[in-house]
Amino acid sequence: MSKPGINGKDPRRPSQDAKMFLELLKKQIDHNLKHHVADECPLTKKEAFELSQFHEEHLFSQSVHQYGITVRNLFHNSPPSVLYEEAIKHEPFSFISESGALMVSSGAKTGRSPQDKRVVEEPTSKDDVWWGKINIKLSEESYLINRERAIDYLNLQERLYIVDAYAGWDPAYRVRVRVIATRAYHALFMQNMLVMPTAEELKTFEPDFIIYNAGCFPANRYAPGISSQTSVALHFGRNEMIILGTQYAGEMKKGIFTVMMHLMPRIGHLPLHSSANIGPKNDVTLFFGLSGTGKTTLSADPHRRLIGDDEHVWTDRGVFNIEGGCYAKCVNLSREKEPQIFDAIRFGAVLENTVFDAHTRTPDYDDTSVTENTRASYPLQHIPDAVIPATVDIHPTNIILLTCDAFGVLPPVSKLTSEQVMYHFISGYTAKVAGTEQGISEPQAAFSSCFGAPFLVRHPIVYAEMLAEKLKQHKANAWLINTGWVGGAYGKTGKRISLKYTRAMIDAIHDGTLAKAEYELMPIFGLPVPKSCPGVPSEILMPNRNWTSQIEYQSQLQKLAQLFNQNFAIYSDRCPPAVHAAGPCMPGSSAMASPKTGPQENPVVPAAAEKAQ
Repeated sequence: MSKPGINGKDPRRPSQDAKMFLELLKKQIDHNLKHHVADECPLTKKEAFELSQFHEEHLFSQSVHQYGITVRNLFHNSPPSVLYEEAIKHEPFSFISESGALMVSSGAKTGRSPQDKRVVEEPTSKDDVWWGKINIKLSEESYLINRERAIDYLNLQERLYIVDAYAGWDPAYRVRVRVIATRAYHALFMQNMLVMPTAEELKTFEPDFIIYNAGCFPANRYAPGISSQTSVALHFGRNEMIILGTQYAGEMKKGIFTVMMHLMPRIGHLPLHSSANIGPKNDVTLFFGLSGTGKTTLSADPHRRLIGDDEHVWTDRGVFNIEGGCYAKCVNLSREKEPQIFDAIRFGAVLENTVFDAHTRTPDYDDTSVTENTRASYPLQHIPDAVIPATVDIHPTNIILLTCDAFGVLPPVSKLTSEQVMYHFISGYTAKVAGTEQGISEPQAAFSSCFGAPFLVRHPIVYAEMLAEKLKQHKANAWLINTGWVGGAYGKTGKRISLKYTRAMIDAIHDGTLAKAEYELMPIFGLPVPKSCPGVPSEILMPNRNWTSQIEYQSQLQKLAQLFNQNFAIYSDRCPPAVHAAGPCMPGSSAMASPKTGPQENPVVPAAAEKAQ
């Protein structure tokens, strides 16, 4: 059987292709020279179509060759059916699930490798980047060593898969992305996660940014600055990303988000690691939260339309989704718990690293023997009534910061001041409990600045100040919602707050009830807490009133406050005094942590926080 070529068609051998092209072209030229009669053509419609296709494919091949790619067999924006065939033929452990999804393996790496991420220090971006343990410097020389290694590996392949698509739904601000990969699975994944162009848009498509995914081949770990056989390197000057030593597709998704975190602030727009939905009154809400806080569950509201589940940009005219699809966790997934996600996993979706029944091909979402990070990638069109195009010329009315406080200290809902928004946005707090990671026997605080520390390019205060200015300009309300424990700490006397109560609080935010409520201040944290909320018992709103032991409550309260202050000291060199003062104020101590002296770099992301992304 012949092998599909560009666009997944079945061409003849290259020599026959060239011969046919020349014969058709000669036929057309000879006729034109002999007759010179307007509007006449000796070619049949089929021959004219084939001639135009040869021309388009030739132009595309030339555009790819300018990047050093010499492979002839190119699959360009191929339909899912072709990519399914390619994956099953050429990629081990590829299968079709009973619901029609493509089940794949990402190999040894089943999650991102943040310790192997590098950013090239180069003139166009070096003054903007927040250098340190998140954005680790890489020299131009080391980058070029591994770039050449990646290109050489790509050119050794019999076939390559190329995706041309957009990051962002808003035509005014979208970034044109080209992905060059060795796996059909990676192409289908990115066709889901990016916004696919129309046939007309594709005719004039020229990439702004290129991903060279040679993840099946190891990096040169002897190059200065490269610490392992895995390398994920971004070069903002060249507008490129090189992937070596990891086949995990999420590296591409988050690489593009990192690019948007760099580019959007340059033109005055705010990139956000958040979900977003819109209500029947055209009121937009943004949800921020780390894993386990309920971001996906709460933004998938049956009374509101989903704009996106993970990455957005707040512009001068509204909000747009960066992605063309969703990348959902599948662990313990069921139709009862998450019907929209469950039903979205059908033809065109990608299931990563999921165990399944060998006979029925039914995924077992409860089996985490391969990894707890089982994932599904699917286009936004798989979500009923999603907003498509996923962009709205409406500014958010509410933003909600979600936390899962296992210490049982924070209130279920509180309304934030402008300074408190910046403080808690920069802090990005949640807690980990036993069972989520090995070695955890009691609650552990996890902080991830801006609820997405691994993807920040600039200092967190840059994004926090932009957020505060947006809230002020558009008179939006900000809230802190605790979906964690009340009445005590996890594993002791506390219990997790009912989802029914959390939804009631979200509803009260959306209908404006909580904005008009009477408030009282929570001690130490200074959070404004409503005295009542429809559908929620009043006694659980102020945390200390729901604890049986006030001594234990005060101990936990001061413990968490100290953890907040210790974490926030990292950012003290850039934060205004009013933002410091918005944090916990311990009895008999200053309201803010002492600013550090000297140059500040970003901290090591704690393992708990990293896995919470």
